[in-house]
Amino acid sequence: MAKWSTVAPSTDMRSLWRGVVRTVFWSYERGSWPYDLMVILIVIFVLLTPRAWFRDLPQPAAMEKSSITLIADDSLNQTQTYRIDSAVFAAEKRATKPTPELERETHDLLGRTVDGLKDHTFQVVRIEPNRAENGAVLFYDVTVHP
Repeated sequence: MAKWSTVAPSTDMRSLWRGVVRTVFWSYERGSWPYDLMVILIVIFVLLTPRAWFRDLPQPAAMEKSSITLIADDSLNQTQTYRIDSAVFAAEKRATKPTPELERETHDLLGRTVDGLKDHTFQVVRIEPNRAENGAVLFYDVTVHP
């Protein structure tokens, strides 16, 4: 005669733990249903996660290009001076006086957006911050030597 029991079957914690470990260390065989389920969950996460959650918003190239103007071209000294709007830089990158980090940022920005400097070697000679009455930097005058 069969034995009937009204006690709920106990959960085998070892098999549950094994499933967690296999999932964390991605040890399922390719083509198995757990593997396919993990891939589907990852794809859903990548496609449906709002970009703002990661605060990784792209800088529009059009804004960068329109924020840079050539204000002086000195052929005698072979220098060019560009005016860069300070809004192009992130707030933590803006400086009231020239710093190596600001120089690197301006160099990268000019090399990326100014057609005459793309794919050419040039040196940032001088950075002059222009401030408003309250001391905030409005724009930078950057002199480069191609």
